[in-house]
Amino acid sequence: MTTPIAVTIAGSDSGGGAGIQADLKTFSALGVYGASVIAALTAQNTRGVTGIHDVPPDFVTAQMDAVFSDLDVKAVKIGMLSRASVIEAVAAGLDRYGPLPVVLDPVMVATSGDRLLAPEATEALRRELLPRAAVITPNLPEAAALLDSAPATTEAEMRRQAHRLIEAGAQAVLIKGGHDSGPESVGLLIEPTRETRLSATRVATRNTHGTGCTLSSAIAAGLARGLDLVEAVREAKDYVTAAIGAANRLHIGSGHGPVHHFHAWW
Repeated sequence: MTTPIAVTIAGSDSGGGAGIQADLKTFSALGVYGASVIAALTAQNTRGVTGIHDVPPDFVTAQMDAVFSDLDVKAVKIGMLSRASVIEAVAAGLDRYGPLPVVLDPVMVATSGDRLLAPEATEALRRELLPRAAVITPNLPEAAALLDSAPATTEAEMRRQAHRLIEAGAQAVLIKGGHDSGPESVGLLIEPTRETRLSATRVATRNTHGTGCTLSSAIAAGLARGLDLVEAVREAKDYVTAAIGAANRLHIGSGHGPVHHFHAWW
């Protein structure tokens, strides 16, 4: 039996709640072996980000070559890539080792409000990675930033922005309404020929650090195990909802704590 393998290409979170660390926890929780390509180091905790150290593009390339030349990778999750040169290196690596299902989480701003993506890198993200992704998973501020528009405030606006991202080159868009304020958290999975609405009761907790990373890596885990996109997104949404619901069982830090990746075991 083949072991499903997924790779995360993202930034490291020294506090352990988001980024590479959240991705590897999610892969493990969902029965997938996780490998990693670290594209940036962050100095951060539950209160915020105090520093970012970019990994040189040639070393990102070296990590990709090491991982993809040896492991039978079934899916890729891409998270924080803060510089255009790193984005271009990742795109070139995907072309060398693809085609593979890629889940792109266009990480731009941390839960704490700290900006994680250099403004000049936004265009490189649109140009290089949108067309290479099987699905992109922006939240409302990220979708707005990709489109240079105001954040959506209704489901109709979310739908319109998702279709605009497809027109810009994305194959599918999961636009996440977690930053909205209604009684339910709604996500819309928009594909060129179909739409899937996913909703969950909103959980009252401030421990939401890493939710976006966790959702996108959960989708990649499902794809690595052979699920189709809709199945993978549904499973991922259920997993993240449960992880948020159990987040208050953890007592980590004094700011926005992490979701509970191992809620089913601890």
